Amino acid sequence: MRVFIGGVMQASIQGKGIVSQDYRQQISQALQARWPDLEVVDPFVLHPASVDYEDGRAKETLLALLSLAGSSDLVIAYVPTASMGTALEMYSAYQAGVPVVTISPLTENWVVKAFSQRVFPDLESFLAFVARAESAEALGQA
Repeated sequence: MRVFIGGVMQASIQGKGIVSQDYRQQISQALQARWPDLEVVDPFVLHPASVDYEDGRAKETLLALLSLAGSSDLVIAYVPTASMGTALEMYSAYQAGVPVVTISPLTENWVVKAFSQRVFPDLESFLAFVARAESAEALGQA
């Protein structure tokens, strides 16, 4: 099973900064501790310097990541604040029939509501669910 970790990177930062990406490691470690054979696709691991990509490469990378999200078995979207890239990944997964599990307090956000199989209000509640889930597939079941 392949799980794509989508999540906020630049948020509303003006310029080339990024927000802390610690959540990615926490999610990945929890999943792989529970299900060692799981393949985790982490865009930040694949492209740690992407914020510095020139425009053409940035566009190519964005489109490739959207394709990866849409071809995964599950997308986990971490959106404590609005994220344009993560919204695109969620939409790509939704269009492909891939379940999306969202970690977000933005429960009234249309993108969160429309494209999520399940929503967790914060990382702690998601990690607790992972610890007791019967299978990785069960994460994406409503």
